[in-house]
Amino acid sequence: MICHSSGFLYLMNTRRKGYFGIGVEGMRMSMNFGTMARTAQIFGADFVFLIGSRVRSNKTNTLKSHRHVPVYEYESFWDFKKHLPIHCKLIGVELMEEAVELSTYRYPKRACYLLGEEDLGISSEIAEQCDQIVKIPGEFSLNVSVAGSIVLYDRITKQNSQ
Repeated sequence: MICHSSGFLYLMNTRRKGYFGIGVEGMRMSMNFGTMARTAQIFGADFVFLIGSRVRSNKTNTLKSHRHVPVYEYESFWDFKKHLPIHCKLIGVELMEEAVELSTYRYPKRACYLLGEEDLGISSEIAEQCDQIVKIPGEFSLNVSVAGSIVLYDRITKQNSQ
């Protein structure tokens, strides 16, 4: 972006500070992966990750997001945790009583958002490894790709309003 200031032209860095990625442990449904990858691209995620997944791609991802946003795959949670970027917060997304409500959540500059398996969610063992757990209000859990989309939308709207 070119800006004018006191008669001088200068380039303004429009890139936000920090980075974020989103991923799922144990994803089984290819449609969920396609939706999540596409949403990640649209909302500006820097990467997508899969832990212990059998899914690779899906026809619902018409943007072919893997061409624009890297997708990292890990054999296990511990393999993923070993490769987590330095100073990156691991944020679990799960409907747990002790979790922070999404409406009041303040996003870290550098974060990985982790969602659990479609039918099981995040295990308590993995939840203990997260820096924070956030929850989307509701009586029942949402579809994993819908939950991921809501978190990414909430992040960008809160960052844009700052």
